[in-house]
Amino acid sequence: MQTTQVHHPLSAKLAAFALAALAAASAVYWGLKGWGPQAPSTIAVVAQAPPATPNPQALARAFGGGLAPALAAQGAAGAVEGRYALLGVVAAGQSAGSALISVQGQEARPVRVGQPVDDAFMLQSVTQRSAVLAPLGGGSQKFTLELPALDD
Repeated sequence: MQTTQVHHPLSAKLAAFALAALAAASAVYWGLKGWGPQAPSTIAVVAQAPPATPNPQALARAFGGGLAPALAAQGAAGAVEGRYALLGVVAAGQSAGSALISVQGQEARPVRVGQPVDDAFMLQSVTQRSAVLAPLGGGSQKFTLELPALDD
């Protein structure tokens, strides 16, 4: 009986080794992907829209004011006082706080105590339901704006 030896060329051995290494690497890759630590997820960044412009009437109601302004101390200075409308007050004592004031029917804006309301008057003090305006130049023509009475 005679046996013949079959010679395998080196290229066939290298191809088998490369195929086995590729299969092992694939198994390790998929094994780690399924059971290994998870990659951190990415967070999408969403651009925010600019803030909406507040509704002056809603602000007035939030500050405790009504829709119609009420004025106190009608007299000789009634024409000047008629230019201003008090729509709301946030009082923290007389020297601290702010008021929501409309000038000549324009959109109301918040004014802090000590700040100018317009070119002629500044907010001098506030109470829970009123605001005192004084001339910027320091005159004696002060007047008080009152919020309308609350309806029960």
